[in-house]
Amino acid sequence: MERGSTGLRRLCREVAKFGAVGGAGVLVNLGVFNLVRQVTDLPVVRASVIATVVAIVFNYVGFRYFTYRDRDKSRRTREMSLFLLFSAVGLVIENGVLYTATYGFGWDSPLQSNIFKFLGIGVATLFRFWSYRSWVFRALPVREPAVGPVAGGGPRGTAPRQRVP
Repeated sequence: MERGSTGLRRLCREVAKFGAVGGAGVLVNLGVFNLVRQVTDLPVVRASVIATVVAIVFNYVGFRYFTYRDRDKSRRTREMSLFLLFSAVGLVIENGVLYTATYGFGWDSPLQSNIFKFLGIGVATLFRFWSYRSWVFRALPVREPAVGPVAGGGPRGTAPRQRVP
């Protein structure tokens, strides 16, 4: 099998797992957002920030124990610090879109708020995918398979050594 196609398959699996966790996180985010909007008098962006924080916690657990469970776990403090840093940037991107729609254009009906909340999540997700896979959940170094003796006594791919008298 070609090395490139293996890497592409691995990336596709990663994107699918990231999407599964992220999709569930979107549902959590939108659910909490609408719940907070219904039961409180908080302004739309504050309700959105609360929902985003809840989704960030949910997503960390999903990414660490599902999407990136095979990645380096040796430096959890660093991992969590970077995750929170990049999540905060994503929070600003996500809620910046909603803020601009709400206060810049006056689009603040419940339907408009949900549309721009969802759009903000989408834009922020592109950033989060890149940053999490590049900086937070770092891949472990690839180990080359051990080269050992095969039938015939020599290392793989070579003829057996001849003894010199």
